[in-house]
Amino acid sequence: MLTVKKMISSSFIKPIVAVAALVFASASIADGSQSVELAQVSEGFNAEQKYMASCFACHSTGAAGAPKVGDGMAAEWEPRLEKGLDAVVANAINGINTMPAKGLCFDCTDDDLKALVEYMIETSQ
Repeated sequence: MLTVKKMISSSFIKPIVAVAALVFASASIADGSQSVELAQVSEGFNAEQKYMASCFACHSTGAAGAPKVGDGMAAEWEPRLEKGLDAVVANAINGINTMPAKGLCFDCTDDDLKALVEYMIETSQ
């Protein structure tokens, strides 16, 4: 069974997701409702690869109180998500406690960091 992250990482699915997002954004703007701001991750950004390169050291072990990532670790994220996803992403961007701003992902944009947080939460279910 394919997981969502495997399906999205597929080179076949990426263009379909991009087109669907554009259609949704165009429809929202065309009918005069709220405009939709799409996240713009860096070219070639791969959340799983970036997690392994930048986040894994602390988030796989829980070092310095970092919420662990992996199957069955949703409880690690629940207290943080009570404040909302935006607050968790802001902590990743600005740093919190012993985690420096942007963690160890010095070349990540804010949207890249949001994608990383979403990846970590998704893989912790």
